[in-house]
Amino acid sequence: MPSITVPDYSGGSLVNLVAELELQLTGAAPSPGLHPSLAEAIPEAQTYVLFLFDGLGTLQLEHPAASSMQASLRASIDTPFPATTTVSLATVATGLPPSQHGLLGYQLWLPDVDRVVNTIKWTTVWGEPVPYDTSSFLPTPNLWERLSAAGVEPITVQPGNFVNTPLTRALYRGCRVEPVFTTEEMIDATVQLAAAPRRLIFSYLPQVDFAAHVHGQDSDEYADAVATIGRVWDGVASQLPDTVAMAGTADHGHIDFPKHRQVRIPKSEHTDRVFYGDGRAMFVIGDGASLAEQLPASWLPLEEVDHWWGPGPRHPAFVDRAPDGVLVADDDTLLLHRHSNDRMVGNHGALTDMERLIPLLVAE
Repeated sequence: MPSITVPDYSGGSLVNLVAELELQLTGAAPSPGLHPSLAEAIPEAQTYVLFLFDGLGTLQLEHPAASSMQASLRASIDTPFPATTTVSLATVATGLPPSQHGLLGYQLWLPDVDRVVNTIKWTTVWGEPVPYDTSSFLPTPNLWERLSAAGVEPITVQPGNFVNTPLTRALYRGCRVEPVFTTEEMIDATVQLAAAPRRLIFSYLPQVDFAAHVHGQDSDEYADAVATIGRVWDGVASQLPDTVAMAGTADHGHIDFPKHRQVRIPKSEHTDRVFYGDGRAMFVIGDGASLAEQLPASWLPLEEVDHWWGPGPRHPAFVDRAPDGVLVADDDTLLLHRHSNDRMVGNHGALTDMERLIPLLVAE
């Protein structure tokens, strides 16, 4: 049976961290802030820096290369469901849980295009581009638009190759985007931009996620990636003035799944079913109950899990985009449908501690 802990959207999750920063900067937010015991870790400041280290779950901080960041750990909070990048980044961009912002999974059924869409690349699951105005995909006003209306300038510091992609256009409507191409540029840009008052700087680093997906957490490449983000964290923290507070978090954790722990759903079972989500919590339109009898997974119908995406009011397209239920893989298993990428070592998406728990880091 899979381990399941539903995210604490009332004050102990990523959406609440974003809301807490919005509250401190503007006095209002559409979601509740952090529980008081967590909020007290974040000091008052004129400008805030929020780092998001893709793939760096709390339990990944036990890696030897993460020792300096471990010293900044104040608590663990929950990532939204499912524990995956685009869902969490949409939560940051809107300050809303997935139930309200409408980006419900990495692979997402969009009835208006009659396709499952890869929400990182905005392609079909087999790689064809999907024409879509992604800039209007998320609700308005988003976080950046609300901050601007309150006199706070939002700026995101992003790897340069992400600029003007469909996902960036979806996430950063109304936000100034600063491209960087090296870790040194990431440090310098974040420090320089944070020098002005009344700003929120959101800096995003993908290195750990990439290394975990491709090489796994026991690899030299993974150790190098963790060490790299540690240098960025320390480098920025050492240069910020007292008027700036810096927090850090992640979008999800990771679990390694070698080939013998990957289970492919037979092609014959794809008839009259639509698969999306990801391999740790696979969404199914169609009969999932009979399929679960053949797989190391549990079938949970939508009415039992719809609260996993967060509280209401639901996004207008929630019901149309949501599955009939979720095949939650056993803790030691990764499920693959016919279009799944079986070359990735690291995976995530379910609600185990390793995938769900993300750090609340605060620089001294």
